[in-house]
Amino acid sequence: MEKTYKVDGMTCNGCAKSVERAITTAATTAIVKVNLEKKQITVTGIDDDVLIAQAVEAAGFDYEGPVLS
Repeated sequence: MEKTYKVDGMTCNGCAKSVERAITTAATTAIVKVNLEKKQITVTGIDDDVLIAQAVEAAGFDYEGPVLS
């Protein structure tokens, strides 16, 4: 399962690493790819929007929900 989410507030590679770390700490099976330009993350290996939202918010960023394709 792969899902893309909108995350506001990411501006640099440090931000991307913080979001990646927060999600992979909360869900060790998750694989996270960050697209800073689009302000999106793509998560593979977990299908739990609530967990993703909580991890993103805990890292200090604004979770804006799934990106509809």
